[in-house]
Amino acid sequence: MSTIPSLHDRLDFAGLDDLFSEDELAIRQSVRTMCEKRIDPFVADWFERGEIDDIRGLARELGELGVLGMHLTGYGCAGMSGVEYGLACLELEASDSGIRSLVSVQGSLAMFAIWRWGTEEQKQQWLPGMAAGTLIGCFGLTEPDHGSDPGSMRTTAKRDGDDWVLNGAKMWITNGSIADVAVVWAQTDEGIRGFAVPTDTPGFSAPLIKHKMSLRASVTSELVLDNVRLPADAVFPEVRGLKGPLSCLNEARYGIVWGSLGAARSALEAAITYAGEREQFGKPLGGFQLTQAKLAEMYLEYSKGLLLAHHLGRRKDAHTLRPEQVSLGKLNNVRAALDICRTARTILGANGISLEFPVIRHMNNLESVLTYEGTVEMHTLVVGQTLTGLPAFR
Repeated sequence: MSTIPSLHDRLDFAGLDDLFSEDELAIRQSVRTMCEKRIDPFVADWFERGEIDDIRGLARELGELGVLGMHLTGYGCAGMSGVEYGLACLELEASDSGIRSLVSVQGSLAMFAIWRWGTEEQKQQWLPGMAAGTLIGCFGLTEPDHGSDPGSMRTTAKRDGDDWVLNGAKMWITNGSIADVAVVWAQTDEGIRGFAVPTDTPGFSAPLIKHKMSLRASVTSELVLDNVRLPADAVFPEVRGLKGPLSCLNEARYGIVWGSLGAARSALEAAITYAGEREQFGKPLGGFQLTQAKLAEMYLEYSKGLLLAHHLGRRKDAHTLRPEQVSLGKLNNVRAALDICRTARTILGANGISLEFPVIRHMNNLESVLTYEGTVEMHTLVVGQTLTGLPAFR
C-alpha cells in the first residue's frame, strides 16, 4: 500500500537539501526549532496587535542563538558563512518578515556599518552587546522625502568645535524606538558621513509609526534629530559618500534574497496542507487539476529562487558576489515569493485572509519587502544598466 511522503519530503522532492553541508543543515534546523518554539505560536497575535511581547527578551534569545551579526567575525559574532546566514534568514522569515527584519537590521545594517566602517573603540563599545542582543541598533538612511535617492538626504551634520551637531529626520526605521544606538547618515561639508548615535543623546527621539498594515510584528519608527550634539569620535573615520550606506544595504539585500523564500515556503506549505484537507465536490482540493497546476507553479518558482539564493551565497563565501547580482536575487525572489503567497491565498479561499493561517500575513509583509532595501524599479534599472552599460536612473 503506497503512502504519501511527508510534507518536508514533498517540498524537497527536487533534492535541494543536497546542496548544503551537514553543518549548514544543522544551523538551519537550530533556527527552525527556535522559531517553532518561541515565535510561531505567538506571531499571528503579535501581528494582529501590532506589538511583540518582550521584544528585548526575544532579541537576547536571538543573540544566544548566535544569529545577530552571525556572518561577521570577532566582537562576539559567530563568524558563520554567507550561506549559513542565508538559511537562518529563510527560517526567520518563514515565521515572519518582521522577525527577520529585526535580525537583518541589527546584523546586516547597524552592526555591519560599525564593523566595516567604525573605529576600534566604536566596535568595542557596541558590537559585543549587539551580538548578544543586550543592545539593539537601527539604521537611519531613508528620509520622509528621500527613499530611492539617498544622495539628496537633508539630514545634516555640522562641526562645532570638536563636536558634531546633527539635525534632520529619518523615516521607516526598523528597531528605531527600541534601539540603544542608531547608525545615522548625514550630509556634511565633506560629503555623506556615518555616525554612531547613542539614542539617549539629548535631542534624539524615535516616535513609533503606527497604523501599518504590513510588518506589524516589527518596530517601525521615525528618527528625529534636533541639535543632537556628538563628540568627534562618534563619526566613522574614513568612509565618505554613498559607499558607506550602500555597502550596508547590499548586506541586507542579500539576506532578503533568502528570507523572502521563507515566507514563500510557509505559504506553500499552508496551501499544500489545506488542499489535502479541504474537500469540495466530494474530493480534496488537491485532487483538482487547476489546484495542482497552481501548486506546481508555486513550487517551481520556489525551487528556482532557492537555487539562485544558493548560487549567490556560494559567491558571497568566495568573495566574488557583486552588488548587481544581489539586485538580481532580490528582484526575482521577492517578486516570486509575493506571487506564491497570492496564489496560496486563492487556494485557501476565504480562509486565506484569516490570521488562523500564515498566508495573508506573509502576503502583507512582502508588500513592504518588495520596496524596502531598493524598490522593484531600482533593482530593475541596476540589472538593466549591467546588461546595457547605460544608466537609466534619471
